[in-house]
Amino acid sequence: MHASIIFNRSLGQLAGIVEKVKGRPELLGARLHAGMLPFASQVRATCNFALRGCCPLAGLPPASFDGAELSFAALARQLDDTIAFIAAIPLRQFEGPADRLCRDRAGFADIALPADEYLNLYILPNFYFHFSMAYAIARSQGADIGKQDFDGYHLYAPGFSFETPRP
Repeated sequence: MHASIIFNRSLGQLAGIVEKVKGRPELLGARLHAGMLPFASQVRATCNFALRGCCPLAGLPPASFDGAELSFAALARQLDDTIAFIAAIPLRQFEGPADRLCRDRAGFADIALPADEYLNLYILPNFYFHFSMAYAIARSQGADIGKQDFDGYHLYAPGFSFETPRP
């Protein structure tokens, strides 16, 4: 499966989560830990890692749809714009030698990795890290979301819990 399809499917799931929690403005700044990014920044980072992966792999200049506005509407717009941008890249544009170097900045480290390593060992783990943190923050704040909202496949009965034994 092509990476752009993976990114857009997961970004679509994240857009659904943002839609579900949009009536809870306190979530925008909520964090799992004082030293970690808040919910809104985790959503933005998820979008940006998708673009940081797709742009160099498709031979495009870096793109970002980050905005200064801190709102659920702004996050939804960024998700929509990111999904549309990635969907518009022709799949053939991603074709190229697996060993071509992709460059980025990981924290304070400059990295240059072959395309396959760049995608699979750097971009995808960071993409899913920030997506997971956004999910975890929302869930820890009592948002009515579950694993189905994250992956789109799981389905559990209302009130089901692995922690509570069934009679």
